[in-house]
Amino acid sequence: MKIKDKKPVKAGYVQVAKAVFWAFSGIRKNTDHAADVESLTMKQVVIGGIIGAALFVGILLLLVNVITN
Repeated sequence: MKIKDKKPVKAGYVQVAKAVFWAFSGIRKNTDHAADVESLTMKQVVIGGIIGAALFVGILLLLVNVITN
């Protein structure tokens, strides 16, 4: 009797965005973190982090521009 290795389901865009958001804020449940480790790939995390950082900087620049003008 063989036990088949189940490949974890690859995470979607929403799950990547949520994981990156919670990583930026520093608040995460251990169970959610474990689920992210199972389904996220390094490529998804890096690309999501770069996009998240660019959005964060863009929003800050927009906010500063609106306040100072």
